[in-house]
Amino acid sequence: MVGPSVESGCHCSPMVHLPTRAGSPAPSVALPEVWPPKILLPVPVAMATGRLGVEETLGALNAALGAGGPVWFKETRARHLRARDFLAPRRALQAHFEDGQVPEAVVHAVVGLQGPGVAPVLRCEATPSGLVLQLQRSAVFERVLGSVAAYAAPAAPAARGPHVLLHCPSLRAAPCALRLCQLRAVLVADHLARALHVHGISVSLVPAVRDPHMSTLLQQLRVDWPSASEPASTEALWSRALAEFTSAGDRGALPPGVLGSVCLKELAEGRGRSAGYDPNLDNCLVTEDLLSVLAELQAAVQRWPEDSSPGLAAAPDTGVDSCMVVHVVSYEEEFQQQKLDLLWWKLDDGAPLRQKHVVCGPVKVAGVPDTLTAPEYFELRHAQVCKASALKHSRDLAQDPAWTETFRVLSVATIKFEMLSKAPQSQLLVTLADSISTKGTKSGTFVMYNCARLATLFDGYKRSVEQGLYPAFPPVSSLDFSLLREEGEWLLLFNSVLPFPDLLSQTAALDLTAPGLHMATHTEMVCKFLVQLSMDFSSYYNRVHILTEPRPHLFGQMFARLQLLRAVCEVLHAGLALLGLPPLSYI
Repeated sequence: MVGPSVESGCHCSPMVHLPTRAGSPAPSVALPEVWPPKILLPVPVAMATGRLGVEETLGALNAALGAGGPVWFKETRARHLRARDFLAPRRALQAHFEDGQVPEAVVHAVVGLQGPGVAPVLRCEATPSGLVLQLQRSAVFERVLGSVAAYAAPAAPAARGPHVLLHCPSLRAAPCALRLCQLRAVLVADHLARALHVHGISVSLVPAVRDPHMSTLLQQLRVDWPSASEPASTEALWSRALAEFTSAGDRGALPPGVLGSVCLKELAEGRGRSAGYDPNLDNCLVTEDLLSVLAELQAAVQRWPEDSSPGLAAAPDTGVDSCMVVHVVSYEEEFQQQKLDLLWWKLDDGAPLRQKHVVCGPVKVAGVPDTLTAPEYFELRHAQVCKASALKHSRDLAQDPAWTETFRVLSVATIKFEMLSKAPQSQLLVTLADSISTKGTKSGTFVMYNCARLATLFDGYKRSVEQGLYPAFPPVSSLDFSLLREEGEWLLLFNSVLPFPDLLSQTAALDLTAPGLHMATHTEMVCKFLVQLSMDFSSYYNRVHILTEPRPHLFGQMFARLQLLRAVCEVLHAGLALLGLPPLSYI
């Protein structure tokens, strides 16, 4: 996978070139205390094919250093990217190698890195900060921008794993009473389902929504969830529950609507204790509604096909239990869901052995009692979007049919970026007094604004072609990407386009084999990524004139820049699709 480069053309410290005598230690490269650094340059190699990857490159860099933990990391800040793309910090190298001396062979292996997905290296420097590496940027531009579609989709999953059943109890609430913490759970579940689907993982969604008012609210929020007209049969579970009920002679003492009580203490102290269930779980009061919930979960498991889906690492018992159930619950629903898990195991021998909980933390509204419902929240944000648009355009567009859908999308974007920009388990603070503006760099409106700017840019180019000012876009293979020399251009490619497939994989990653009941998810990553991408694009777009004067000697750079922004646009649209948001062409 890796191999040393030929020394010709290298500018190395004398230590690198010392010959090795029999029985003597291998030459090494000392990390300098002062400038200037010494640079190792690779001999040019034939361009490889296939998708480049940040993870693949980091893996190869760390493998070149030999056994031990990861040392290299990718730079992201603009001021660091002016001189380097990856860094192996001095302290980490000193811990990795005796006396901090990096063997010559290791440095040459780093310089000559090759392999599937590994980005081509330009040079490696030994500096006071550590080993600094810069890529062949023109070559990376060419590889990435020559195959844009490959970077707007996840890498093909290599493993095969179980099907995933996503269960969101909050969807059983009355829509007019849906609290913001429950709304957060719904949006997390929807986003996670989309990420898993994009990654090729088979997902079943429960519960199917039967309340038409809930279906309407979900459509407003652009949540893609199934609906059903009839509940699942509870007959089999009812028969089993009858055999498990305790205190059968005291049925009259049970609360109204309760069919009986089932003792969960034995399960809680056995399987439940090892999995991390609450030790206070004891009895469960069984109702018809509770049996209906279990019946729907049971039916969803039984409907799964025999074959396993790709994408998730299977647990050792996958052959016996190929179903993975993930309950996405608000913190208020967590205890009740734990009861439901144990009851399912108690009443159904076919219940999946592996059930995990994604618990969404509380949502606090600044200066407002915790009584605001999801429909009220949507209406408030929609009114703010309409007001902001009226101020921007100096007229009220709320009743204009051409703008109706745009305002709805902007309202949903505002809500989803608020609800999904923090890790699900953390507490979320919502400030209702915040005005909606395209200038606020942390908002969904800002992301949608920059999406519209990209659409306007490409529409402007298209109209100029129709007017004969610009030639038609040439074949990508003929473009000269060495003309992309602006700092912001490498920032967009290296921080946004190149790592996007890895981001998709991380968003869909579910650790099925980790011990314990609770499972971490990374549903905040896409929102944070899109905000940063929009900030980087906005800064670049404000500084650089893309559509140049119609002069032939300027077309080469213009086309290279348009191809870069085409890749940015593809990635932006793919990220928005994970949130259920369509791209906007105007705001």
